[in-house]
Amino acid sequence: MSQDQTIQTNHTDDTLRIELFIARLLRWGVMFSFTIIAIGIGLVIITGQTGFQQIHLDDVNSLVQYQVKPDFPNSLSSVFYGVVALKPYAIIALGLLILIAIPVMRVAVLVVTFIVERDWLYVAITAFVLLVLLTSFAIGEAGG
Repeated sequence: MSQDQTIQTNHTDDTLRIELFIARLLRWGVMFSFTIIAIGIGLVIITGQTGFQQIHLDDVNSLVQYQVKPDFPNSLSSVFYGVVALKPYAIIALGLLILIAIPVMRVAVLVVTFIVERDWLYVAITAFVLLVLLTSFAIGEAGG
């Protein structure tokens, strides 16, 4: 086997290993997120409360009632403090935040992967995509 074939085989093995890592990250992340959301939904069913408003599971209007004051955690700090207080809607929001973060983590892993491979064009592209994602989250958190 020539040196070029050995390098290509090692490169293929590294690529396969990275792809498997990303696949596991996506799979386990989604399952983890689903579990957290299911726990939150289970708490709503068991307690009959969201932790943010009084609801009655047999009254649809109490579930979808809109008020000026938010009836759900609407910031990272309210999610954090709500989870600490075991508020079901905050637990559900945490699961959704994790679900949103999984693809962002995938992009971050790809940036590192392309740096290791010294593929500078793809480092620039994926770093730009990561920057756009993080900027959109910062703008959304700021209320812009």
